[in-house]
Amino acid sequence: MSRKFSPALRIGDLNDFITPSQACIVSLKGLKSSTSKSDKVEVSTSKKQVQSGPVKISLKDCLACSGCVTSAETVMLDKQSLDEFLSNINKGKAVIVSLSPQSRASLAAHFGISPLKIGLRVLLFQVFKKLTRLFKSLGVKAIFDTSCSRDLALVESCNEFISRYKQNQLVDDESNKMGLPMIASACPGWICYAEKQLGSFILPYISKVKSPQQIIGAIIKHHVCQEMGFRPEEVYHVTVMPCYDKKLEAARDDFVFDLESHEKGHQSEVERIPEVDSVLTTGEVLELIQLKEVDFSSLEESPLDRLLTNIKEEGYLYGVRGSSGGYAETIFQYAAQKLFGRQIEGPLNFKNIRNSDFQEVTLEVEGKTVLKFALCYGFRNLQNIVRKVKSGTCDYHFLEIMACPSGCLNGGGQIKPKPGQSPKELHQLLETVYMDDVLVADPFHNPIVKSLYDKWLEQPGSEKARKYMCTEYHPVEKSITSQLNW
Repeated sequence: MSRKFSPALRIGDLNDFITPSQACIVSLKGLKSSTSKSDKVEVSTSKKQVQSGPVKISLKDCLACSGCVTSAETVMLDKQSLDEFLSNINKGKAVIVSLSPQSRASLAAHFGISPLKIGLRVLLFQVFKKLTRLFKSLGVKAIFDTSCSRDLALVESCNEFISRYKQNQLVDDESNKMGLPMIASACPGWICYAEKQLGSFILPYISKVKSPQQIIGAIIKHHVCQEMGFRPEEVYHVTVMPCYDKKLEAARDDFVFDLESHEKGHQSEVERIPEVDSVLTTGEVLELIQLKEVDFSSLEESPLDRLLTNIKEEGYLYGVRGSSGGYAETIFQYAAQKLFGRQIEGPLNFKNIRNSDFQEVTLEVEGKTVLKFALCYGFRNLQNIVRKVKSGTCDYHFLEIMACPSGCLNGGGQIKPKPGQSPKELHQLLETVYMDDVLVADPFHNPIVKSLYDKWLEQPGSEKARKYMCTEYHPVEKSITSQLNW
């Protein structure tokens, strides 16, 4: 199966070995690049087989590298596969699945159970209940909805933006102003590109708030598992996402925590626990349905798990507009009210600048532009913005950046168009399906979010909230010259 990473992570002109210009910085013995030359993978320029055997690497190795390690992507994804998912169920792990709304829309559009007759909203509701039946029949303990963790990410992002904006207003010297534009951090393809290729100049602008995937991972491993009667080490947490890059995000060391276990008469041992153990793409869930020979259209429905699910019994997803998370719109409305007393009811009037993947919205007060936000999707638009940030000529206050053109609904892990259906037609259908499901609601008023703050996180922006909801990003030092196809 072809692995569809974002353009940020695709490498061109490679075979299943490391070319001399792309020497791997990870040795066969698992040592760092300071090891002797004899420890490294030796490669012939005549495209012969590597004498020392196939290179075995992990996703963490890939993220630690400044270039590509190998184009055999199936090697990287061994721990993020359907086989691994089913294996952990068979091992008796408490498997919990978190489903993204973009993946749900893709599955709904693919199976299309008479949407014109029953309505798209009911169709999406049916798909979620059928997926709940499918996963639980396999042994999954619970299946949740990541739109609740997206609301939590939006609440923290709103508070972070207000803080950055106010701090920026205190600096008189324009050359010393930092922190704006604030750039959304939910897209792992963008983050990987920023860390590997842009380095320290861009990282201070990137929001420290984790993505919804990693936030729901933190919620489950640090809080909800206890309410369900499990210890963190007993839980195997799987997310279903529209994007292969989410596999790389889950593998980051930043999203692994130490768990000490104390046994009587023994010294304590530290176990490394990931917030998200594995990521399945939407396409891989379709593979699972086909593998199990499930007639999905006639599959019986199951009640939803309500603990972390925004979807109500009438089928509506209580959430925000915006199929890539709604960061720009939500933060814009919140900032307009908090900073300037302007209550703006959506949807916002985003205007195309260069194309439909580059849009902006502004707020004017007394003839002066006080807020200027943009949606920037795809690497062609992204690189233009990066140049402006680097040169100090970017006048945006916030940027919702996504690596994929058209955003998350168009992620490489989504189900592909049917025969005779163009990618554009499929995307338009996904947008219709997705937005028909949303009943717009303020994330600050989400009862699940309120409950998480009351029971666990204290309040938005608190030290405890920052501990579990925020992260840091790091420039990757270049140690090799790589030929990357950006």
